[in-house]
Amino acid sequence: MPAKKFNSVWDALENTRGAAANMKVRAEIMLALQERVKRQPGTQGEKARQLGITQPRLNDLLRGRIDKFSLDALVNLASLAGLQVDLRVRRAA
Repeated sequence: MPAKKFNSVWDALENTRGAAANMKVRAEIMLALQERVKRQPGTQGEKARQLGITQPRLNDLLRGRIDKFSLDALVNLASLAGLQVDLRVRRAA
């Protein structure tokens, strides 16, 4: 059986193109949030309060537990962290 090739890990893991696209966007926002939070001074508790979430929730974010965050939640957190989320929609290849 020949090996299948995928454009991304999400294309291989998810059952539909829509689910893969959602995960790609969530992963990108999560990585940006992780970078932003790690560079901020303070404890995890202080950083969590600035984002309006609990310290355990922030820990989930920092550990990359993507399944615990919806796209909406990540966009809201990005805004609270001082990040701007831009969306570009184009025809699929």
